[in-house]
Amino acid sequence: MTDETVPGGAVVVEGVPLEGGVHCETTTAGVLLGHAGLSLSEPLLFGLAGGLSFVYWDSKRQDVPFLGGRVKPFLLTQNLAARLGVTLRVQETASARKAWDEVRASIDEGVPVGLQLDSHDLEYFSSRVHFAGHIVALYGYDAAEAYLVDTAQQGGAVRTSLDSLARARAARGPMSARHRMFSIDLGDRDEVGDRVASAIVPAIADCAAEFLDPPIANVGHRGIRTAARRAPTWLDRVADPGRDLPRMSMMMERAGTGGALFRNLYRDFLTECLDRLEKPALADAVERGRDLVARSAELWATTAHLIDRAGTTLAREDLAEAAATLDRIADVETEAMTVLSTLRRA
Repeated sequence: MTDETVPGGAVVVEGVPLEGGVHCETTTAGVLLGHAGLSLSEPLLFGLAGGLSFVYWDSKRQDVPFLGGRVKPFLLTQNLAARLGVTLRVQETASARKAWDEVRASIDEGVPVGLQLDSHDLEYFSSRVHFAGHIVALYGYDAAEAYLVDTAQQGGAVRTSLDSLARARAARGPMSARHRMFSIDLGDRDEVGDRVASAIVPAIADCAAEFLDPPIANVGHRGIRTAARRAPTWLDRVADPGRDLPRMSMMMERAGTGGALFRNLYRDFLTECLDRLEKPALADAVERGRDLVARSAELWATTAHLIDRAGTTLAREDLAEAAATLDRIADVETEAMTVLSTLRRA
């Protein structure tokens, strides 16, 4: 149901969780599932979706190299829906008018939606960097503004003008989508809730297998080794080290990653799983994997600090130390994922 008594003639969906999380896509998934009646923690959402990964991406079109710690945008949502056995309804169109009509129709029917868009154009957003893989939940609108739920860092329940929302949804470029809108049909809430426990082991094992056997050299453990080889060159690679290296560090620590390039989120996911596993052999493997991921998280925080410091010192020694730390991360995460990949056999 919608509540149309809000001042200003707004149409707002009732019963929507408005607290933002640490990551945009898990925040949105939590909003849509929570409204449908299933409340899961953000680490559990991230882990069940197999969200953890690594990618090192650098091209001539980029100002700075990109270090990513999760699967590509929207794949997390698709994985989560498949793992929980819920229906994910996705609509895309080249028409901005049709795109807004679809959103408005869903809100009028009392169903919040997720949107993929470019965060650069959102008026409340704290950073003016283009990122077309950003995802938010929309739960209401009025004649001038859209009512959104974003991460806690961006304000949780926020608003942006309809014009800015249209620009953000129409953005093109890397990771963009064609006015993508999606919603979740939970079906039988009790049945979905019962699937959570049985989904944990396959989710962990599949994530580990993909990390250990990446398709290309800039993904998974191979990608971390690639980043380690390239790190000593970053002072020469970027146009303005004093600006660009701290920006790289910020993206790793504070750009919706939950810190440590999503490793904190995955550590907390594995910790939560320990209470849900009945077989001691499974719990032992998860605990060992969790401890290794926790160590990796510490090393990622150190790496980000070294990259940031290199922007101030302009010292190649800082980037050399960052490279050595990345190699240690690759060792630790390979060991962690090897342990976690044994869950399926156990």
